Amino acid sequence: MATAGKVIKCKAAVSWEPNKPLVIEEIEVAPPQVNEVRIKIVAAAVCRSDLYQLLEAMPKDDFPTILGHEAAGIVESVGPGVTEFQPGDKVIPVFLSQCRECRFCKSPKTNQCEKSWFNVQHDGSESRFTCKGKKLLPFIGTSTFSEYTVVNQIAVAKIDPAAPLDKVCLLGCGICTGYGAAVNTAKVEPGSTCAVFGLGAVGLAAVMGCKAAGAKKIIAVDINPEKFEKAKVFGATDFVNPKDHDKPISQVLAEMTNGGVDYSLECTGNVGVMRSALESCIQAWGVSVIVGWTELHDVATRPVQLVKGRTWKGSHFGGFKSKDGVSEMVKAYLDKKVKVDEFITHNMTLDQINDAIELMKHSKW
Repeated sequence: MATAGKVIKCKAAVSWEPNKPLVIEEIEVAPPQVNEVRIKIVAAAVCRSDLYQLLEAMPKDDFPTILGHEAAGIVESVGPGVTEFQPGDKVIPVFLSQCRECRFCKSPKTNQCEKSWFNVQHDGSESRFTCKGKKLLPFIGTSTFSEYTVVNQIAVAKIDPAAPLDKVCLLGCGICTGYGAAVNTAKVEPGSTCAVFGLGAVGLAAVMGCKAAGAKKIIAVDINPEKFEKAKVFGATDFVNPKDHDKPISQVLAEMTNGGVDYSLECTGNVGVMRSALESCIQAWGVSVIVGWTELHDVATRPVQLVKGRTWKGSHFGGFKSKDGVSEMVKAYLDKKVKVDEFITHNMTLDQINDAIELMKHSKW
């Protein structure tokens, strides 16, 4: 493309400091360096994890930055050493890399990668973003709230050219995370009973995963009763609002399922809910999966909850090897095996990103 090798000026939503609205700025995006890909972002989604970093968890030293990690776009240019991609390819950036070379990538037991953004020290020198003469720090290697971004090739998934980018952008995080937690991590079995705690995008995707795995009873648990109709679309059979009961939710579910569910998936990031999800499983063989992300609090339970036979485990990006898994999920969407369109409630411009954040804060989408 004509822009290859040149600095690109474009719009981005810049987070100058924590707990403040994003600011639409003109930024400069430098050409990709060794093993990097510069991507024209066509569509991006706002994930609860972006809000978590902006409002709760990210250190001040990580600002200013460009948030965003759930997006899809088109390769504009590639840096030296890149052979897997070429300009014009449709791609999805992934926050969890897959180098295919480390011991984790070579193991079928995990989807982690030793070269992932989370495992490598960063000093800001790898930033390709500048605004008003100041470097903007990249966010978990993706920074998709920008019209252009630069990503290491080990964190980019090539997808089917037929994929609609304004839909499949959601497969960059939320849908794969929830769906995979049920299918890959919990390994939900046909005829089983499941409970999904939290009905945001991740929770709804977990409901969809439970249904795809053949669960016969899928109990959706949320304090917002307006979400049940949407949960039905993805396969929920029952709805429980903890606020409607004067007893622990684990006891409510035990009474509904003759002792507890076979599988529970926690999709809120709330440590109290994590404990409730575990204790809602049947004690002899129940499996509970922590999907929600938080680093702010400890999680706890009584040892007897595990001694009797429950399994407590976590799931990162739904257990998918990222580059492979995203490509497979895009194909599954095109083959009408997974739902994506049904997750979309609003279509907004980059200029409206703060409105989108407010909608998410108040569970309006």
